[in-house]
Amino acid sequence: MLRILLVLTLCCLCLLPPAVYAEQAQVTRVEPLLRDGQLLLDADIDFTMGSELRDAAEKGVPLYFTADLRIVRPRWWWFDETVVSTDQTWRIQYNALTQQWRIGMGDLSMPATSLNEALNLVRHIRGWPIGPTNLFDPGTRYHGQLRLRLDTSRLARPFQVDALNSNAWSLTTPWKDFTFAISAAAPHD
Repeated sequence: MLRILLVLTLCCLCLLPPAVYAEQAQVTRVEPLLRDGQLLLDADIDFTMGSELRDAAEKGVPLYFTADLRIVRPRWWWFDETVVSTDQTWRIQYNALTQQWRIGMGDLSMPATSLNEALNLVRHIRGWPIGPTNLFDPGTRYHGQLRLRLDTSRLARPFQVDALNSNAWSLTTPWKDFTFAISAAAPHD
């Protein structure tokens, strides 16, 4: 009787959607901002790293997180016009010799006290410059999409093979859709 109950329980668990037993990474907030003639982006992303990724990072393997952004202007008479298509990559690395975490973005690199502090800079994107406001027509509604992914193509070759064979290395949020318009009263350079 106990075996039958155990088998039924396992069958029910297999039928549940993955979101029930595994929290999925997701973009929770996207906010375009105008400042000094520039369109900036603030975003919050909710994700957790598995133990395999955390162990690799603690052993000094650099992890690359890339945020992809697309902004299009819908057109009724033709395909949508892509106004902005850009990405931003963060490198998080632990130096075992100095016992220090570093987070890098382009040529800029700064220290972090822990892996969680470094990840918070990726989880809370602030002031990402998207482009000048003259790219956007006042009063026109724009559609945007944002996602975050662990960029396994930037890993060392042996880790790229591991990334193909393991779900722990496939950290990607689904695209988050958002819309915005620049008001005619906003400064337009």
